[in-house]
Amino acid sequence: MLDPVVHDRIMKAMNFEEGDRVPIWDYLDNRGIWEHFAAPGDTYEQGIVKVYHALGIDLCRGYGASYAEADNGKVTQSGKVEYRVTGRSLWVAKKPIQSLDDLRAYKISPVSKETARPGWVAEIRRRQAVFEPFTLYVPGYGCGFHATYGSMGLELFSYAIFECRSDIERMMDVLCTNAVSYAEVCAEEKLCPLFMIGDDVAYKNRLMCSPKFLRETFIKCLRRVCAPLNAAGIKVIFHSDGDVTEILDDMIDAGISGLNPIEPLAGMDIGHLKKRYGRNLILVGNVDCSQVLPLGTPEDVIAATKQCIRAASPGGGHFIGSSSEIVPSTPVQNILAFYRTCRHYGRYPISC
Repeated sequence: MLDPVVHDRIMKAMNFEEGDRVPIWDYLDNRGIWEHFAAPGDTYEQGIVKVYHALGIDLCRGYGASYAEADNGKVTQSGKVEYRVTGRSLWVAKKPIQSLDDLRAYKISPVSKETARPGWVAEIRRRQAVFEPFTLYVPGYGCGFHATYGSMGLELFSYAIFECRSDIERMMDVLCTNAVSYAEVCAEEKLCPLFMIGDDVAYKNRLMCSPKFLRETFIKCLRRVCAPLNAAGIKVIFHSDGDVTEILDDMIDAGISGLNPIEPLAGMDIGHLKKRYGRNLILVGNVDCSQVLPLGTPEDVIAATKQCIRAASPGGGHFIGSSSEIVPSTPVQNILAFYRTCRHYGRYPISC
């Protein structure tokens, strides 16, 4: 069971009220901070839960693998897909779709609610129990767009938009239908008051595709996945890196209630979003994880964190965190300074 103080803090923030302090939402992929808090004999999961609790992280969508330096260069197998551990992260060696002919012939198995429910619900509840009582594990899924281009890479996807658009849409439709099954299960099982849909649709300073194409494909998928969640009173937090400003109004109309991670170096101004959308959009994240957190000094981190709190936290509606995740290269002293600042200066009434 979630600690009552943490529960109250989260519920007030997501309903645009001020609790005791600003809730912290984040995703950690950092071996150093695991080693800082984990005890001898801990599994990786046991240690990472201690990290989240010690840092005061109130909500999470999971955690990264945080590979050690000794793992660099190792090759592992997952089914028929080869992965190589490089710089503590993984890259997939081969996409399942390598050509337009592959795309035309590609078949996807549908996933029904009955198929999705048993294993997925059990795993979500297991993760929630592991992270309790001080961290709420938020379930999530995509909406089919990212999964479509991710199966072939953006270069081939770009050609396919013009050469075989119908096959792109056929594939996206099935993947979206599968995502709807998971969303319906989440709603029926009342797994959480929040749900995260993660589909990257933007680079820094621009969208990956034209707004017109995204409205014709991605927004339709997003609307379908949001519908059963909205009907059940579950608030949808949408995640995309980059600058999504051009289609943000479309996403809100499709049913999202919150936005993550609000990358400042991509041109996303959290203060502007706060003023423009007020009580219509929960703001999640925003402290820069690509330059300030890994490369700045602790003083830089403190200053950026306080600036974010001043801009977005008054009045509620803000879950503070990094602008995506705590990456492997982030120094432990910066991580500690970040969350200490969130906890200290994020107390209501905001006065930093």
